[in-house]
Amino acid sequence: MENLDMKSPDGVEMNIDKIAALFPGCITEAEDDNGTLKRSVDFDLLRQELSADVVEGPAERYSLNWPGKREAIATANAPINKTLRPCREESVDFDSTENLYIEGDNLEALKLLQETYLGKVKMIYIDPPYNTGQDFIYADNFTADKDEYELDSGQKDEEGGRLVANLESNGRYHSDWLTMMMPRLRLSHQLLRDDGVMIISIDDNEVSSLRKLCDEVFGTENFIDSIIWKKRYGGGAKEKFLISVHEYALMYAKSASNLANIEVPLTEESIKRYYKQKDQNFSVRGPYRTHPLEATKSMGERKNLVFPIPAPDGSEVHPKRQWLWGKDRVEDALACGELEFLKSKSGGWTVHTKQYLKDRKGVMRKGKAFSLIDDVFTQHGTNEIIELFGNAQIFSFPKPSNFIVKLLQVGLTGPSDILVDYFSGSASSAHAVMKMNAADGGNRKYIMVQLPEACDEKSEAFKAGYKTIAEVGKERIRRAGQKIKEELEAKQKAAAKEPDLLSDQSAIDNPQSAMPDVGFRVLKVDESNMNDVWYTPDQLKQEDLDLFTAHIKEDRTAEDLLFQVMLDWGVPLSAKIEKQSIDGKAVWLVNENDLLACFDLELSEETVKKMAAHKPLRAVFRDDAFDDSLKHNVEQLFKTLSPGTEVKSI
Repeated sequence: MENLDMKSPDGVEMNIDKIAALFPGCITEAEDDNGTLKRSVDFDLLRQELSADVVEGPAERYSLNWPGKREAIATANAPINKTLRPCREESVDFDSTENLYIEGDNLEALKLLQETYLGKVKMIYIDPPYNTGQDFIYADNFTADKDEYELDSGQKDEEGGRLVANLESNGRYHSDWLTMMMPRLRLSHQLLRDDGVMIISIDDNEVSSLRKLCDEVFGTENFIDSIIWKKRYGGGAKEKFLISVHEYALMYAKSASNLANIEVPLTEESIKRYYKQKDQNFSVRGPYRTHPLEATKSMGERKNLVFPIPAPDGSEVHPKRQWLWGKDRVEDALACGELEFLKSKSGGWTVHTKQYLKDRKGVMRKGKAFSLIDDVFTQHGTNEIIELFGNAQIFSFPKPSNFIVKLLQVGLTGPSDILVDYFSGSASSAHAVMKMNAADGGNRKYIMVQLPEACDEKSEAFKAGYKTIAEVGKERIRRAGQKIKEELEAKQKAAAKEPDLLSDQSAIDNPQSAMPDVGFRVLKVDESNMNDVWYTPDQLKQEDLDLFTAHIKEDRTAEDLLFQVMLDWGVPLSAKIEKQSIDGKAVWLVNENDLLACFDLELSEETVKKMAAHKPLRAVFRDDAFDDSLKHNVEQLFKTLSPGTEVKSI
């Protein structure tokens, strides 16, 4: 039962409601004299609605504007003093995996990834808040101090402080959502390769706004399609009007001109429906389907496509009009048994091409993707949570991994491509990447990003021991990875006994090499490892001189420092890391010799010489690791012993 307002009606709001009913396009959001955003009327547009003639006013242009847009652009460009700290105890196969799970604010994570992954990501998929009036959105404020920020956000906890409720009654309802999305999309655009794509799940609440926003960020010419997902079978007992059973997945390219033709694996249903015939090539190339070699009338006449083809009985088959293929291609198909001759009712021969399930190299045939997904539903995502956790309430409405697999088949086309999902949630995307790799032996990599949003203490997730959404996501990857390994091992054993034409023979012959990477390296967004005086030495006072000598925070480890160096130097965060000891000093070698790092103190000239003998591309040390005399000689030592090494200190 709703409560009474217990106050008199707002006459202005009532009038705006009446105008909105007649002219919805004239309603906008604007600041009042106090700087508060509220619903208002665009009087220039209203005047035009009430006039048959063109009403003079501000110059018109096609654009998407909202209060806070300039702030959003500034937010995207603002630098941050943050880092990523490794967390081995929460990782799986930390030293060997190439997958990353980043825990923290996704805008900060995107900024931190710019140096290393700029122009290297093949696909970004996100499932952001849909702005239904019940969602939480990010409140980005890099200028407010901590107390001011907590007051603004209405949150006091460090983990959930970035999230604020965005109710429909909020005067900034659409503006706040757009302000949240814009900087993230701009940074996403920079991460993508030239042939990269971005796919965003959304529903009707903001699909029109998101489409306009993406047109601005990516360019209208790079819009690929709006994929329709039929997410449920039916229902609708509580629906007032139509039964809504769909959502969207908007697909944009970094550059459509650089995007290759998109082909996806054939479904088992289409294989069974069309590939029914077998011949002597079945054991190698599988079943086949046929197509007439005779060209249709819609094809323009070409004399080089008119020639006789020898039939099995020694006669010749002539086209009624012309063939689809030229003579050389036909002769090649004859030699490889890729033509089929059938007797016609008149007693002559008709020629058909054989399209095998696998090509001559044994590679499975693919087909075109459709802009409609109607064979995987929301309930499948819930079933996965039940299967993995034994409780459907651990995470509400997760995206089914098979739905994301279908999107990955469209966008993550290479066997070693990188996927980024910075609204990771239950980590369905990571699950989908592992599934794809298990299916075809690929080595695709993922970067998941999730805010450690606190679970409600009354929720089933909290009762099961998960304090944050990030903990649920990490555990989902652990359990899904183990399940995939077990299923693949069982499938390989079965295939070895009775090979399946749909399986990859190399995976059967080399089961260990075909086992997908089910590990992940956990990194957490945190304040910089360097004390504030490192960034603002001009503000140093006499009494702070002792702080400058200890410019690295006391609670930071050598591995913390290593990852900040990797970020700053653009070294892949998934690179192999090896720890060695040289003269009792801890030395880190990244990706063999891409980077050598030592953060121990009191290094000697002899020790530095031994490090230089590794001839790394880059070397980094603490600024206070040497005495004054040796500090000036370190670069000279490397120039002599390893002239190709770039040497720096922190």
